[in-house]
Amino acid sequence: MKEVTIIRRERFCSAHKLWNPNWDAKKNEETFGGCSNPNWHGHNYELIVKVAGEIEPETGFVMNLKTLSKILKYKVIDKLDHKNLNLDVDFLKDKRTTTEVVAVAIWEEIEEEIKIKGGKLISVRVNETENNSVEYFGEK
Repeated sequence: MKEVTIIRRERFCSAHKLWNPNWDAKKNEETFGGCSNPNWHGHNYELIVKVAGEIEPETGFVMNLKTLSKILKYKVIDKLDHKNLNLDVDFLKDKRTTTEVVAVAIWEEIEEEIKIKGGKLISVRVNETENNSVEYFGEK
């Protein structure tokens, strides 16, 4: 059989602040720059999820992209869009909201559901800006 990868893109807008409470304001500013703004800042994020599997003969799908979209909507987008990542998101509670941490947390939020639906999660990519992205491939 042939393994095929499907890709779904979603978008969300969120605010956050990068801050280490064990550091003073000067060290936070030196380390995180404008991302340590005490009044928060935001991004228009792009989420790209890749799922692989064999083509199911009866449907021709690896996984129905509508199903993948629904999983992403209720497990991720509804929780992140127009929210404060530091304050409002259950799966980011007590975590530093770097793009790296967000990508791993999204993976952990969706991996099992995708597996139940017959797919294998390959990667979660979070584009924070047009120049800055993180891609996570799971535990190796």
